[in-house]
Amino acid sequence: MKTPIEVSARHVHLCQKDLEQLFGAGYELKKARQLSQPSDFACEETIDIQVGSKIFKNVRVVGPLRKETQVEISLTDAIGSGVVVPVKLSGDLNRTSPITLRGLKGVIELEQGLIIAKRHIHCATSEAADLGLKNGDVISVKIEGERGLVFDNVIVRVKDDYKLSMHIDTDEGNAAGINKIGEGKIL
Repeated sequence: MKTPIEVSARHVHLCQKDLEQLFGAGYELKKARQLSQPSDFACEETIDIQVGSKIFKNVRVVGPLRKETQVEISLTDAIGSGVVVPVKLSGDLNRTSPITLRGLKGVIELEQGLIIAKRHIHCATSEAADLGLKNGDVISVKIEGERGLVFDNVIVRVKDDYKLSMHIDTDEGNAAGINKIGEGKIL
């Protein structure tokens, strides 16, 4: 079975409290474009983030708002920052790294929330049933072509409103020769 593959660049998921501290009381995110997962969208808003000694400007905010703020970067982003950033599933913020956020109206120093996102595949409940997959399964996905490789340790995430798509970070995309969108074979 083939799966679309999408490369995620560094981005930020904000909670309501942090959104208002960065952009002002009562502020609401402005949708710039829909992303592949039906609930997710790229926002017009960007912020600057500081990872140890490194500053990244104009990092895209992704909606909708979450329960906790989370920042996703690549290993390449983390190298040379002086911060050890764990590889974690999105939403698992236990024992994650500190991060500083700078918005139009404020600065926030978070004690945790910085991760390198673990590669994963989103799958609707019906798609998972067709593929014989369950939430939390660990699979492999083969990429063909000149820079072909196999991604092992891909976590399956199943939810009714998901749409089949594997998500990798920019380091992984570069290794496989995938620029934004590609395709792989579920093994």
